[in-house]
Amino acid sequence: MEFVSHTHRNGKELLETQYPEIWEELKEVLKNITDEDLIKRFPESKNKMSLSAAINNLIKERLVEKGWLKEAPIFQGEGYEEGTWRLDFAKEPISIEVSFNHGEALAWNLTKPTLASEVNNVKKAIQTKIGIVILVTKEMKSACAFDGAVGEYEKCIRYLTPMHTLLTAPMVLIGLKAPKTFRMKKIKENGSNKGVIEMIQK
Repeated sequence: MEFVSHTHRNGKELLETQYPEIWEELKEVLKNITDEDLIKRFPESKNKMSLSAAINNLIKERLVEKGWLKEAPIFQGEGYEEGTWRLDFAKEPISIEVSFNHGEALAWNLTKPTLASEVNNVKKAIQTKIGIVILVTKEMKSACAFDGAVGEYEKCIRYLTPMHTLLTAPMVLIGLKAPKTFRMKKIKENGSNKGVIEMIQK
């Protein structure tokens, strides 16, 4: 998949200079997810409308293969075990959130990597230094039948300015671009919405 990126508090610059191997590893995982991979995985996914589950599962499989911890807890101790206090992925000193959910969750998806990177009153289970948030671009959202309420990359960038003093950790936003060889069309089947892959004619 092709993608664009946006840096917050010099996140990208720090990744490139201090943690280039981990940064290259993540970029390789994303770039190596092909249109063919997405087409093959979509029918197997629970979400029959958009590519969200297919992309999520491919990212998960390939990061875990490279030693990333999935559903990494931010804090230790009773009362902080549920998903609210977990990162999607972590490999110290980097945390990753994959944000394909409702736009209202954008602020929280930006806050979690900050919590993982800062000292806290609650004992930490992991200590990161830089956060990465993976989202869909407007182009991908439209082309691949994502729900209209999904918070996209461009909207997330706008959150960074009013939240600047709260988001103290360096961060990189990654926006996934639409596939080059196909699009998804929404149809009705047995009264339910469904996504159908349509190849782009050359």
